Amino acid sequence: MSPAGRFAPSPSGELHVGNLRTAILAWLFARSTGRDFLLRVEDLDRARAGAEAEQLRDLEAMGVTWDGAVVRQTDRGGLYSDAINTLAAAGLTYECFCTRREIQEAPSAPHAPQGAYPGTCRNLGT
Repeated sequence: MSPAGRFAPSPSGELHVGNLRTAILAWLFARSTGRDFLLRVEDLDRARAGAEAEQLRDLEAMGVTWDGAVVRQTDRGGLYSDAINTLAAAGLTYECFCTRREIQEAPSAPHAPQGAYPGTCRNLGT
């Protein structure tokens, strides 16, 4: 599979100018380099009914087209389960009991991005 450009909106509301800018830049880059442009909808948090269809219409109205079917995260649960099972079989998974707030507030190494998991629960079972 060759590299492709993609845009992955969350259908939590209207497509705002920042989303549209990101979509257009990704689309322009993909098209200018002869790559496919994919649309993956991060629909795990169904915040607002109809937002996905509205966002797709807005993208189409701006001339942003994509190759192939729209991919939805909710349709890929089996792939995610398979990946988790593979990691678990290799002994690379563990439970984490931290809240999102605790992870956000935890100090991290200077090179780690803000909100990166600090490894608090990594060695609890060993």
